[in-house]
Amino acid sequence: MTHWFHRNPLKATAPVSFNLYGVASSPAASKICNDLRTTRARLLDMFTDATCTPEIMKKASDEYFSLLQGFIVSLDGTTKENKLRFIQNFRWTDTLQGNIPSSQQDAVFELVSMGFNIAVWHSKYASRRAGKENITEDEAKDVHKNLKLAAGIFKFLKETQIPRLITPAEKGKDLEPRVIDTYIVQSQAEAQEVTIARAIELKHNVGLIAALALETANYYQKADHTLNTLDPECSNKWRKYLQLKQHFYMAYAHCYHGQTLLASDKCGEAIRSLQEAEKCYLRAETLCKEYRQTKGPGSTAKPSEQLFFTKLGGLIKNTLEKCQRENGFIYFHKVPEEAPALELKASYGLAEPIIFELPPLSSQCTPEVYATFDLTRGPKDDKATKPKQEEEIKPVKEPDLKPQKDTGCVIS
Repeated sequence: MTHWFHRNPLKATAPVSFNLYGVASSPAASKICNDLRTTRARLLDMFTDATCTPEIMKKASDEYFSLLQGFIVSLDGTTKENKLRFIQNFRWTDTLQGNIPSSQQDAVFELVSMGFNIAVWHSKYASRRAGKENITEDEAKDVHKNLKLAAGIFKFLKETQIPRLITPAEKGKDLEPRVIDTYIVQSQAEAQEVTIARAIELKHNVGLIAALALETANYYQKADHTLNTLDPECSNKWRKYLQLKQHFYMAYAHCYHGQTLLASDKCGEAIRSLQEAEKCYLRAETLCKEYRQTKGPGSTAKPSEQLFFTKLGGLIKNTLEKCQRENGFIYFHKVPEEAPALELKASYGLAEPIIFELPPLSSQCTPEVYATFDLTRGPKDDKATKPKQEEEIKPVKEPDLKPQKDTGCVIS
């Protein structure tokens, strides 16, 4: 399903030299600095490499993070802050703020920013995989896994690393609670979309599908409400996407709940539930148009053009007509004014974030080598910490996502 998911841009960053000449007073210390520079550059290359896989991404990120932790964790046997944590300056843009960078002289800021980008990459990788024609079961599982991986990384950063920052995140920036919370919830909701598509394909119990659809709609509503106090210029497009997905899955929930009610001989309530599904579906169609017309960061999804979207419209129409026929011939039930309450709770299929852990500290980062970093000498090249003139950070040139023929998200 090419163009089914909305994606904000990747964060961009300025090059970092790690040229701590003078401070790094031993060959082993200099090697750590050189390796930090090369592993960082290699990891950044992975974000723009269309052939990069999650396995390659993990290897590249583990190599960098294992060394970067040598600037963060305590290596002298005390509880004191690592003396190297604040020696290097890092500059990163944000996914919603264009090319306006944030700058902090803090290795934890680098860890969080790079980790954030890796999570965004996993969500984009999942989107590309979902865009394949005739997606297989294994590919669907891969999409599902990468969305849960993204949620897990965002959650890890929010709970364990962002609170460690000395300088708190500015409002509207990626690392502030409203933004990162939305990324977490959106990743979970999209993972559940894969579960719903699978459940429909295998003709699982309609009650389970209705419950999953309701949970997913609630996730999207929660994500939308989290952004409601953010600057509209940055968040409006994203919010339109979240709103259209909320109404789309509410339509699914009411449609499948209507089938459950009909099977229980509650034809009048079934008709009202299908009417509510129709209302939600029409609202989702309207929001799709508004979303396409709204300016803002990120790629523009085209959900209303997908077979998965249009199929639901046909299903609602046919099921409603069936209920009305049955009511006219058999039941003669009064159609209630209020839609039946969706008191549904999914027992299966809910997407939980995959727990993320940092790699072990590199074997290069020993207390003995750490002792050879001498801060009293100061870097000979002050460009390592304070650039004379900050150059503009160019956006990340991301791989093109070529549209493919949509087959309705059939998982074979």
